[in-house]
Amino acid sequence: MAVFTAVSLDDLTPWIEQFPLGKATALQGIASGIENSNFFLSTDSGEFVLTIFENLSFAQLPFYLELMGHLAQRGVLVPAPVATRAGALVANLHGKPTAIVSKLEGRSQMDPAPVHCAAVGAMLAKMHLAARDFPLQQPNLRGLAWWTWATPQVLPLMDQDSAGLLRSEMGLQTATAASADYAALPNGPIHADLFRNNVMFDGTRLTGFFDFYFAGCDSWLFDLAVTVNDWCVDLPSGVLDTDRVRAMLDAYHAVRPFTAPERRLWQPMLRAAALRFWLSRLVDWHQPRAAELLTPHDPTHFERILRERIAVTAPELSQ
Repeated sequence: MAVFTAVSLDDLTPWIEQFPLGKATALQGIASGIENSNFFLSTDSGEFVLTIFENLSFAQLPFYLELMGHLAQRGVLVPAPVATRAGALVANLHGKPTAIVSKLEGRSQMDPAPVHCAAVGAMLAKMHLAARDFPLQQPNLRGLAWWTWATPQVLPLMDQDSAGLLRSEMGLQTATAASADYAALPNGPIHADLFRNNVMFDGTRLTGFFDFYFAGCDSWLFDLAVTVNDWCVDLPSGVLDTDRVRAMLDAYHAVRPFTAPERRLWQPMLRAAALRFWLSRLVDWHQPRAAELLTPHDPTHFERILRERIAVTAPELSQ
């Protein structure tokens, strides 16, 4: 999250009348993240999050917002989108698509223990199963096609060693994506960005997943790999914590058992998840966008994670 488009309470006074929320009483920009403009919004009806979408179009947004509604109806802990009085989930604010969703209780757990990782793993598996009958389709917009576009954008800006790593990994991931095992991976809507700051806890009780705006249809295994690479690592080194990995994988497997192709592709998928965020952070680092509240993430964090996944075999998927 960030603030690219400034909004004041005066801006919201007439605009929010289209929602059944009463008057807007407070608005605070949210600094974390790098994609959209986000605000904590207080109204006569309660606490919400207002998001102005800087890259997604009006046509793309129904996938994300309707997915959240679909999951909420099936018992997955996610924010509920708020519809206008006319039934629309997206409204125009300052010429950009804008949505309001309920604010989850609790706070992000930035120093997770195995108990937190188990809760995330179980809810992620529940989310994947709950989305199987979601009718809308959208590809993962930060998948292999985007990696193929982004790689030549950043290669000229990299040192020789890092550029060689990127070329080599892109070769492996391209070959993996063409394999029979990859075609057999269970897939459907995924969160695709389930980092620690996108999950809320009250103590050890998970209260919700949020920020679904990188969601798309891809392999469930990729979603799990993204999650493990953040929740289960020592952040300074990128080294996996075996206890946290085991807790997350076992809890996920208890809800949705792993398949044989998933077991065979687990190690390259962990590398794919690291590559995806290394590339996106390289692009953001070298091509920053102006924002009122924005600090681009250091791309070397996920370069370290990728090198670690190549060098050290991670704990295997649960049997």
